[in-house]
Amino acid sequence: MTEFLPVSSSGHLILADSFGFSNQTLATDVALHAGTLIGVMAYFYKDILRLLTGIWKKGPTRTLFIHLCVATTPVVIAGFFGKTIIETTLRSPFVVAFTAIFFGILLWGVDKYAPKNKTLSGLTTKGAFYIGLAQVLALIPGTSRSGITITCARALQINRSEAARFSMLLSIPTIGLGAVYIIGQSILNHTVNQLLTFDLLLGVILSAVFGLFAVWFLMRWVKTASFAIFAVYRVALGLFLIYYFL
Repeated sequence: MTEFLPVSSSGHLILADSFGFSNQTLATDVALHAGTLIGVMAYFYKDILRLLTGIWKKGPTRTLFIHLCVATTPVVIAGFFGKTIIETTLRSPFVVAFTAIFFGILLWGVDKYAPKNKTLSGLTTKGAFYIGLAQVLALIPGTSRSGITITCARALQINRSEAARFSMLLSIPTIGLGAVYIIGQSILNHTVNQLLTFDLLLGVILSAVFGLFAVWFLMRWVKTASFAIFAVYRVALGLFLIYYFL
């Protein structure tokens, strides 16, 4: 569920491990990524079909496709070159606490004060690139991929629904490429057989179901409410972590 809600999925997985509730492996990563990918693709299947069939002719659909490609590129490059630093130095509860609070407040402030007068048709290629750069920050645990991309889109004056929609569509290539990378690592490490277990199949199914629910909830929530509730949760979580781990 936290893959799509602006509260940070990687941060919660690190916390689960810190509290002794997780024994996460590469195989687990594949299962969770695959499941959430199925969930978001199931919700946006009409958009995906329009993107696949509309890229061949000039128009808003092809423009959106180009913008998604532009926004995906920075995180692919940063993830490839910065993976070791992220895994060895940033995966700590204190990093999660700081980023949860800071980016939670930033989400609230931008959403509250930025104008909401644009749709995705008003997003420029430069704006899409800025959202892509913002997504790079999500490699830091606790930032939230959906949270930071929505924050950047709102700063560009995109309205809440459209900002959330772009963030969710952007998750498809991002999560998909992440899953491909992890599967590649499993092949290199000769651990592909670990992917073929009942536990991981169950993980795929559950993450798909709860991921779909999270997307459904978020897309309906932003039609009538702000992101303030998520900001409050993030600040409360960060303060609890500081208190607990001091």
